[in-house]
Amino acid sequence: MNASALRRYTPFAASSLQSLLQYRSTFLINALTATTAVGVQVFLWRAVYGGRPGGLPGGYDLPRLTTYVLLAQVLGLMQASRVDEEVSGEVQRGDIAVSLLRPVSYPLARFAAGLPVSLTNATLVAVPVVALYALLLPLTAPTWGGMLLFAVSAALSLVIGFGVNLLVGLAGFVTTNIWGVRVVKDSVVAFFAGQVVPLALMPGPLAAVARVLPFQGMVDGPLRLLLGRYDGAAGAAVILTAQLGWAAALCALAALAWRGAVRRVEVLGG
Repeated sequence: MNASALRRYTPFAASSLQSLLQYRSTFLINALTATTAVGVQVFLWRAVYGGRPGGLPGGYDLPRLTTYVLLAQVLGLMQASRVDEEVSGEVQRGDIAVSLLRPVSYPLARFAAGLPVSLTNATLVAVPVVALYALLLPLTAPTWGGMLLFAVSAALSLVIGFGVNLLVGLAGFVTTNIWGVRVVKDSVVAFFAGQVVPLALMPGPLAAVARVLPFQGMVDGPLRLLLGRYDGAAGAAVILTAQLGWAAALCALAALAWRGAVRRVEVLGG
C-alpha cells in the first residue's frame, strides 16, 4: 500500500484521537481503574508467593513475577481499543451502510481508528501506572535488547488483538447482541494470553493448549522477550514468527468475514 492510499485512513485516526481528547476525564478514570486493577493482581501474586521458600515455580523470582503481572495488565489495557463494541454498534444502528459507501477498506479504517486509542492508553495511562509501581515495588530491569524485541512484539500483539476484536465485532451481523460473545471472548483471551496466569505457571496440558492459540502472542510472548525467557536468537525468532503468522492469519480471516458480512447485507437489503 502506497503513501497516497495510507493517507485515506488518516482522517479516521485523527477523528478518533480528537474524540478521545474531548473527554479528558476519561483518562483519569481509566488511570484510577487501571491502577486499582493492577494493584489487586500484583499484591495478590506477591501475597501468594512472597514467603515461599526455595524459589518460585516456572523459573521466576519475585521481582520478575511482579514485573510480568504488572506489564500483563498494561498490555491488556493497550489492547482495549473497543473495536468489537464499536463495530457491533454500527451494525445495530445501521451506520454500517455509510461505511459501505466509503472508498476505503472497512477493516483498515477500524484499525486506523483504534490505533490512537491503544497508543493513548499506553502513553497517558500505562506509563504512569508502571512508573508508580516501579517506585513501590522491586521490578526486573530489562536489557536494551529485550526492550527492542518487546517493542516489535508489542506491535504485533496489537495487530493480533485487533484481529480477534474485529472478528467478534463482525458477529453483530449474525446476532442481535454480542454482549455475551464479548464477555466470553474477554475471559478466554485474558486467560490463554497469560494475562491472568503466566503460561509458565499453568499445568502442562493447559499450557500446551495456550501455546498453540493466537492469544499467547498478545501478552505472554511479548513479556517472555522482555524478560529474557527464551533460548537465544532462535527462541526469540520462534516467538516473533508465531506472532507474525497469527497476525497475518487473523487479518486474512477478518477480511474474509467482512466480505461475507457485506454480501449478507446486500442480500438482506435487496
